[in-house]
Amino acid sequence: MVQRPGEEFQELEGRQEPRLVKALEMIAPGTALREGIDSILNAHTGGLLAIGEPEEITHLCSGGIRLDIDYTPALLYQLAKMDGAITLNANATKIAMANVQLVPDPTILTQETGTRHRTAERVSKQTAALVIAVSQRREVVSLYVDGMRYQLDQIPVVLAKANQALATLDKYRARLDQVSTRLSALEFEGGASLHDVLTVLQRAELVSRMAVEIERYIVELGTDGRLIEMQLEETTVGTAGEKAALVRDYSTDPGEEAVAEALDLLPRLPHPDLLDFGRLAELLGFNRKLNTLDYPVSPRGHRVLGRIPRLPKLVVQQIIDRFGGLDELLVGTDTELESVPGVGEIRAKDIREGLRRLQEINLVDRYLQT
Repeated sequence: MVQRPGEEFQELEGRQEPRLVKALEMIAPGTALREGIDSILNAHTGGLLAIGEPEEITHLCSGGIRLDIDYTPALLYQLAKMDGAITLNANATKIAMANVQLVPDPTILTQETGTRHRTAERVSKQTAALVIAVSQRREVVSLYVDGMRYQLDQIPVVLAKANQALATLDKYRARLDQVSTRLSALEFEGGASLHDVLTVLQRAELVSRMAVEIERYIVELGTDGRLIEMQLEETTVGTAGEKAALVRDYSTDPGEEAVAEALDLLPRLPHPDLLDFGRLAELLGFNRKLNTLDYPVSPRGHRVLGRIPRLPKLVVQQIIDRFGGLDELLVGTDTELESVPGVGEIRAKDIREGLRRLQEINLVDRYLQT
């Protein structure tokens, strides 16, 4: 897929299994390899493909025909009519051998029952190759990467799953916006509790996890997933920034290392821990036995100041270093704000105006939600 900018998609790429995603991209609809596999499926002939560096696969090959010719979908289809496996180079641009018998280590454990699929699983465990097994009778395509099996669904099935996941994501995002608006209003009023903060953090992480599921479907859909991708981009915008700003605002240790560690641990939390506010509080450095509903907290200001247009992150940090927190900034004088390095008189007015507008917008949003 095309590399896209933005914190949200950098985060998605970081959470995905890179080898499986690369394999799905290689055989997504619209690719030459998928065209050849579809031809094999439609002809009900079945096939076994091993894709990887020649030195990784050659020692498992017995017999066959050495070709070393450019790949074409039509040629793959014709070669699949023979009983043996077909080997391709790592980027599937050349067909190395055809009608090959793959002989992996028979002592490798496998859960498969069919000969073709047992061989595919063992080869994927023994080598770094991507192995594709096309079932002759069931018309199913199975990918084997590092011994893990992934079965391709038909495009209408994947689209249905993606649309269902998008509907769930919309609900998650609506709830995130609701609790985020409430937190912003409480921050301006000085009445935020740890429970309010953890609710937003939890909802933002749930949005990110659902987005990862949808991204997998988009990769599998290839050219058919562009509309789903556009909807995902629109729905997830700002989520990664929201989480990062929350951690910077409320972590007991504001140091970059502690913030980075918390942001790294959050996506790796098991789902039950994500639903446990005690565990989330611990992630931010608080005692997990705290009563989060009654524990008052105040933000440093990263989240609110980050929403003011054209305000560099370096200046935001300078303001926070000078005032210490959002509450102190709101009651501070214009002279104090202007004296912050990188601010000055004009930018100070923009900041004050931006804060006033954010307060008004949050009041309106809360009124509309009630």
